[in-house]
Amino acid sequence: MAVNLSSADKALKTLYLDVVSEQLNNNVNPLLARFKQSTNDVWGKEVIKLCTHGINGGIGAGTEDGNLPTATGNNYERFVTTLKNLYGTIEISDKAIRASENNSGAFVNLLNAEMEGLIKASSFNFGRMLFGNGSGVLANIVSVDGNTVTVDSVKNLIEGMVIDIREVGGEEFSTGRRITSIDRDSKIVTFAGGTISANTNSVLSVQGSFMNEITGLGKILDENDSFLYGLDKIQNGWLKPYVNNVNGEITESKIQKALDTIEERSGSSVNFIVCSWGVRRALINLFAKNKRIVDVMNLEGGFKALSYNGIPIVADRFCPEGTMYLLNTDDFTLHQLCDWQWLTGDDGSILKQVPGKPVYTATLVKYADLICDRPYGQGKLTGITEE
Repeated sequence: MAVNLSSADKALKTLYLDVVSEQLNNNVNPLLARFKQSTNDVWGKEVIKLCTHGINGGIGAGTEDGNLPTATGNNYERFVTTLKNLYGTIEISDKAIRASENNSGAFVNLLNAEMEGLIKASSFNFGRMLFGNGSGVLANIVSVDGNTVTVDSVKNLIEGMVIDIREVGGEEFSTGRRITSIDRDSKIVTFAGGTISANTNSVLSVQGSFMNEITGLGKILDENDSFLYGLDKIQNGWLKPYVNNVNGEITESKIQKALDTIEERSGSSVNFIVCSWGVRRALINLFAKNKRIVDVMNLEGGFKALSYNGIPIVADRFCPEGTMYLLNTDDFTLHQLCDWQWLTGDDGSILKQVPGKPVYTATLVKYADLICDRPYGQGKLTGITEE
């Protein structure tokens, strides 16, 4: 079979799209795999969703011939958020396509390698967004020296990322700078190219992503953030999650108190726990001290988790240090305009030549944002001593 741009387009559209979409939706992150995905409540470029809180007030007891309870409906509030633009791009050189013109096996290997790279990059990036606050900030700059910067954390950084450097709320210093190496002990990041122009009030973000990322747990469970989905948390106390700084070792009693308090105040039952790796090690040590068998659960997507009273506990590299999230995943929905689709040109082609370069790119896109219907039914423990 002769390989050309037409056959490459057809392969991307008919063979790879469903497979890659399934991988990105269900195999990128165990937490993401638990969230519902829906096209409901999408209006133009926004998600507008009516959510209830409290209970219907039309109940009561009375006398045999007395007045019936006054009918009162549910308490409704309107959540509003903008659909975020999520992209994943692959690049194939003209030379690589021509080299596999008469070798379909080589061409399949080429596309497989590109798809695997896209899934790996997406796994990192979308997993990171789940724990973010929508700002897209990856790290704060501590100092600058030539083409290297020292940052406060390298948790959200990896070699190969293309980064923008800017002041928060201010000017953009550098764009499209690719990370070549990271000294994780010293928290020093080296970029390709010349001297970095920035100051110590600067931040790093993924190219074009500043203030454009999905509403993650860092926003939904932030006890200090005043607004969520266009509503004021001070005026709407039911938007506030349960938050407790344990300031020390984690215990089963502290976990159970959090679970009980969340259920008592909201009627929500936690069905998923996410923590940092250090907190997971502390939990394993706790179970060992109590001579408790550490149960392991198999989750959808091939993931494994510890178990606490039947609730899966998953460690995630992007979960903040010393933190445990207590979630009811039934309350979360990723609202989307559509599932993953290829961007196409006017002629319907997926692969497009980069102007002035002998390479072709193809871009996957999804327009979506994450909404938690019941923020007060979620919880967070902080200040946990890690092992």
